[in-house]
Amino acid sequence: MINQLVANLVNSVLGHGKPTARGNQAHTCPFCHHHKPKLEINLDENATHYQKWHCWACDKKGSRLLSLFKAIDAPLDKIEELKSLVGSGFRIITQELKTDLKLPDEFKPLSEITERDIVGRHALAYLKKRGVSKHDILKYNIGYCEGGAFDKMVVIPSYNNEGKLNYYVARNFNPNSKVKYKNPALSKNIIPFELYINWSSPLVLCEGMFDAMAIKRNAIPLLGKHIQDSLMKKIVTSTVKQVYIALDKDAMKDALRFAELLINEGKEVYLVDLDEKDPSEMGFTHFTNLIQNTQSLTQYGLMAKKLQLV
Repeated sequence: MINQLVANLVNSVLGHGKPTARGNQAHTCPFCHHHKPKLEINLDENATHYQKWHCWACDKKGSRLLSLFKAIDAPLDKIEELKSLVGSGFRIITQELKTDLKLPDEFKPLSEITERDIVGRHALAYLKKRGVSKHDILKYNIGYCEGGAFDKMVVIPSYNNEGKLNYYVARNFNPNSKVKYKNPALSKNIIPFELYINWSSPLVLCEGMFDAMAIKRNAIPLLGKHIQDSLMKKIVTSTVKQVYIALDKDAMKDALRFAELLINEGKEVYLVDLDEKDPSEMGFTHFTNLIQNTQSLTQYGLMAKKLQLV
């Protein structure tokens, strides 16, 4: 399957390529400038030679697109965009391929606790302070652990569109613990909270799960500041027209890179100014008012914001 996002990026750097056999795309070689398109690049992400490039005229070649972009001194923003799409260049085994992923053995749903569950009551008090409602607890199947590797931690699961567990995060509700959070050693190349997403309605991208729960409507937590390849491809190929990006100010450079990529893919992008507060801190009403007053980002506005970071 051709990775269209990567293909579009390569075209923007080398000029429009010509599709050939076995997922390859041919371009004019930037090294020997042969009059025919002799530089072939594999863009089939399912192929064993994905990202390999080779000029059949001058024999320049490599195993990763990043090496090609660096060799031809591609613009820095294009190199950064490539990194966001393919990462290190090595094949990632996503969590969707795992069949043994399960919640910790000590996991207890908070929707089922009793008055005698003292540790569970502490977990509920912690979530209440974070703005999480009983409805959220039931909807997202939030639980807690007593004992084990996730002792005294609330656990927030994520499920894919088929209702299968694809990730979870754990946050410590013990104020005396030095370990504030613990996530499983799993790939984040998934679509968090995918089960609750309507791909034909405006989408909100935020950083954490507490932020997504506070936003309530069609919000996807990035589990950080990076849009993973699986999520980016899903957004681009979906019928979503409007995308709101709500990341912290310290992630503005990343947010602008994502915004530019999505605008180039025909999406209407809104960059939400969080004003030093996370969505989970400002709450649903405040955040809703904020995005309702956010204007769509134009190419001129995008350039202006980039210049502000220089």
